Amino acid sequence: MSAAARGLPLDELYRQLFNPQLYLLAYGRIYANKGAMTPGGTAETVDGMSRGQIGRIIDAVRHERYRFSPVRRVQIPKHNGTLRPLGLPTWSDKLLGEVLEAYYEPQFSDRSHGFRPGRGCHTTLSEVAETWTGTTWFVEGDVTDCFGSLDHHVLLAILAERIYDNRFLRLMRNMLKAGYLQDWIWNATLSGAPQGGVVADPAHAPTRPDRHHPGADHVTGKPSVW
Repeated sequence: MSAAARGLPLDELYRQLFNPQLYLLAYGRIYANKGAMTPGGTAETVDGMSRGQIGRIIDAVRHERYRFSPVRRVQIPKHNGTLRPLGLPTWSDKLLGEVLEAYYEPQFSDRSHGFRPGRGCHTTLSEVAETWTGTTWFVEGDVTDCFGSLDHHVLLAILAERIYDNRFLRLMRNMLKAGYLQDWIWNATLSGAPQGGVVADPAHAPTRPDRHHPGADHVTGKPSVW
C-alpha cells in the first residue's frame, strides 16, 4: 500500500512528477473523454499528443518552469434554470492534473462517490441500500458556491499538513492562482477553484477524507454517503 493510501506525510512527492510512465497511465485514463478534444484557454487538445509533449511537460516541471494556463470559463445550465460556471483547462494541464490525482484519490473517503473513477450514482445507491437499512428520512444538502468560496491560504495550509514538499506546494499555489478567461478576458482567482478545472479534485482532498464526514457519522450514528 502506498504512503498516500495510508495517509502518511510525503516529503519527496514532487520528484514523482518526473516519471513519464505516470503520464502515459494518465493519458490512458482520459484520452477517450468527451472533453479531450475541447480546447481550454489555448487551441491545444489531445490531438497531436506525443511522448515528446510529455517530455516537455516533465522538463518544465523539473525546473519549476511549468505554469498552468487560465481555464476558459463557460456557463452551463442547471436543473433549476440558473447557470453555473465551468472551467475548461488546456490538455497539458488536464494531463498533469490526472497525474496529481494519483496522490489524492487513495485519500478520499470510501463513502465518497461523486466524480471519482468507477463511482457514481449507482455505487451511491448500492451503499445506501446495503447500509441505511430501516432509514425513514434522507436530507439532501448543498454547499452554496463551494468551489468559488475556497480560501487559498486555508487550502494550502491543510495540504501542508501531510505534504512536506515545498516544490509541490508551490505547484499547487500556481494552479490556484492561474486565473480564468471569461469572454477571453483574464480574471484573477483570489479565492476558490474553477469547477471542472485541474485543481478541482485536489481542492476536494482536504474536505473529503477526514474533515467532515467523521463528525457527520458521529451525529447520525451511521456512515454518511456523498
